[in-house]
Amino acid sequence: MNSNENIAELFDLVGEWTTIPEIAETLDVKVTRVHTLITEGQLIAVRDQEGVRRVPALFMREDGVLDSLKGTLTVLKDSGFDDEEAIRWLYTQDESLPGRPIDALHEGKKTEIRRRAQALAW
Repeated sequence: MNSNENIAELFDLVGEWTTIPEIAETLDVKVTRVHTLITEGQLIAVRDQEGVRRVPALFMREDGVLDSLKGTLTVLKDSGFDDEEAIRWLYTQDESLPGRPIDALHEGKKTEIRRRAQALAW
């Protein structure tokens, strides 16, 4: 599978995405602040097939970035995941949860999700 097919598959898997300017508007901050959130690892973004950086919509809440996301992203990066792989893992169904890790984070199950993410490194 080439890179464009991987990106198309990832975008289909996630479904709903948001752009950096949309996040800035939601948070009532400058676009540069959203770039800083990405640089600091509080958010991750990938480029779509047109080169626009997008963030999965479920990484956000009405009032800001999903609280449990930063620590979870850190654990995934420490386990060797790149941004695309981290998004794919968070959005892939896991029958043992049941559901997707991103949904479990929204339900407040960050400890369980981080434990599973740490186990991926071994």
